[in-house]
Amino acid sequence: MSLEKISAQISDSQQGNAKKMPPVELWDPPFCGDIDLEIKSDGSWFYNGTVFKRLSLVKLFASVLKKEADKYFLVTPVEKVGIMVADAPFILTQWQWLDEQKTSMQVTTNLDDSFILNAEHPLEASEDGALYVTVRRNLQAKVHRNVYYQWVDLAREDDKGNGAELVFFSADCRFSLGQL
Repeated sequence: MSLEKISAQISDSQQGNAKKMPPVELWDPPFCGDIDLEIKSDGSWFYNGTVFKRLSLVKLFASVLKKEADKYFLVTPVEKVGIMVADAPFILTQWQWLDEQKTSMQVTTNLDDSFILNAEHPLEASEDGALYVTVRRNLQAKVHRNVYYQWVDLAREDDKGNGAELVFFSADCRFSLGQL
């Protein structure tokens, strides 16, 4: 299985729907083995040890990324290949308030996926304290350190009886940056 073949299959399945995300959750093709593609912890994509230089190609492959249990795959209607992901496939790199009242926060990944931080796209902390946001399906973006520090500045201390936490709100959801 080559990246050229996968790219052609994705393009064929997206004809007329270039902006729409492919329905990979509906596809269940046979597993065709692993390929030497890795998403590093900084969000960079490598194939056979060489970094992808074309963002459009990374976005194309990211559109057919699927996670099953703890494994990641690129999926087309006819094939599924395994890839390596060091941490999370996306990095949350930007955020902004969408209103003057600061009630809805839009966040953006390194691959230009933008969405509202809400119950569908929650902020979660790992056991080691790293923060992640669900981007789509069960794929997550790790919160970049710069975004984290900006959120610390806007968060407020809150104590609901389980110890003080730094929290902020978006789309009527309470998000914790961790306990103090």
